[in-house]
Amino acid sequence: MSGPRARRPELGSSAGFTLIEIVCALAIVALVAALILPAFPTRASRARVEAYAIETASLLIADRAAAIRRNVPVLTRLDRKARAIASGADASVVRIPGDVDFDAVLAETCEGRRAGRAIVFLPNGMSCGGVIFIGRQNQAFEVRVNWLTGAVDVAPRSDNLP
Repeated sequence: MSGPRARRPELGSSAGFTLIEIVCALAIVALVAALILPAFPTRASRARVEAYAIETASLLIADRAAAIRRNVPVLTRLDRKARAIASGADASVVRIPGDVDFDAVLAETCEGRRAGRAIVFLPNGMSCGGVIFIGRQNQAFEVRVNWLTGAVDVAPRSDNLP
């Protein structure tokens, strides 16, 4: 037995990673991902942009119904800086996030009074009209209020917002 002997690894030596080391590494990666991922900005999808437009239309329809039911004018206020559309009939507010474009074309006067930043619904169902633009890039919608009938509808818009 005097020749070179092949070396065998000792039973106590470690030639790879143990299961506990792998689990710890995965836990650290998951923890870092959980901390970093919420910091990435999320962009509104087409469905979410359309949902803002539909939610706005619903608020306008409810304000028109309230004006007819109560027999008084109801003003739906638009605040471009706060990016909000507030009901004049109740406490409902639609908030438009910063990554979604938001603009409006409104009547300056209505029934002889300054309207400016509001869509006014009259007791007879008419309104002073207006168009609210909600969208981002090629995913834009118009929420239109007809001045004669007070009808509210939502339509896709193919070009960019003003």
